[in-house]
Amino acid sequence: MRNHEVKNTQNLLNKDGNIAEPGWARSQVWQYSRSAIKAPKFRIKEWDYYLVTSRSPDGDFAIAFTISDDGYIGLQSISLLELGKNPWEHTETILNVFPMGKFNLPPSSSDGDVVYKDKRLDLKFELKKNPDGKTIERHIAGTFKNFYQKKDFSCDILLSQPNMDTMVIATPWDKKAHFYYNQKINCMRASGWAEFDGKRYEFNPKTDFGTLDWGRGVWTYDNTWKWGSGNCDIDGHSFGFNIGYGFGNTKAATENIIFYDGVAHKLDDVEFCIPQKDGKDDYMSPWKFTSSDGRFEMDFLPILDRCANLDFKVLVSDQHQIFGKMSGKAILDDGKVINVKNLLCFAEKVHNRY
Repeated sequence: MRNHEVKNTQNLLNKDGNIAEPGWARSQVWQYSRSAIKAPKFRIKEWDYYLVTSRSPDGDFAIAFTISDDGYIGLQSISLLELGKNPWEHTETILNVFPMGKFNLPPSSSDGDVVYKDKRLDLKFELKKNPDGKTIERHIAGTFKNFYQKKDFSCDILLSQPNMDTMVIATPWDKKAHFYYNQKINCMRASGWAEFDGKRYEFNPKTDFGTLDWGRGVWTYDNTWKWGSGNCDIDGHSFGFNIGYGFGNTKAATENIIFYDGVAHKLDDVEFCIPQKDGKDDYMSPWKFTSSDGRFEMDFLPILDRCANLDFKVLVSDQHQIFGKMSGKAILDDGKVINVKNLLCFAEKVHNRY
């Protein structure tokens, strides 16, 4: 069954290291364990990625944070993006050789902290559960020395996650003991600050949001994916979306979804219509998105291409994360039409050999 919803708590992997019940869920019903994986340690990939966006009166901006253990390489990074009148961005990255579990990333997004520290980068993703048991606060704090032009970056950001649906997916790759287990948490209210080069970036929970991309898995060597996400308020209601494909065999489920007032509305396939020029992707021209079920029809106007290209022959990464504004319509499960206008978001295309 396409878009099979899994509701029962269970182990993610069976005795052969394959996903026991592929599909999607509203929470982490699958229990992940590194010890159940039947692949070499250097093939295991684990990551926590946060993106926090702001619709500031002084100009839109965004900050992204990554702590990851990709087996034979670790990648830790912070990106600062200004998306107003004069768009620019800088991404600073620390690479580690053969971490293979040394960072002790937790097996669940709702338990444990994620911590990385070296001579330049001190970054923490701390988890705080409120006494009411219904709200989780995610604390992002850190300092990156010599982040850019010999100037330091620092931040102290709080994301408030109410009791709400999320997008969780467990899909196999077309290779034994290879799998993709992922959670996207949208619509988290953001507060706090970041500082760089004498400028203070303030987050306002009335307008600003954070998203978590939490992933664990064993990937095939050569793959290309597309992913897009964004959050906003529409007529007093929280709205968010997650779209993408290229993450394993999606016969059981896609990760395309709409969030409205904390409730998930599942979509089928969504096509990224990237314009072409001279036979190549023209990332900075207007895009379109269209869905097989007609429930996600959007225009996308790019602002900035956060591109990165690493080529170490065996290890290759070609990334284009395009930030821009999206307008169009989304349709909920009950047929209600949500009109979207100038939603600050991103859409990306990434090709990796790793």
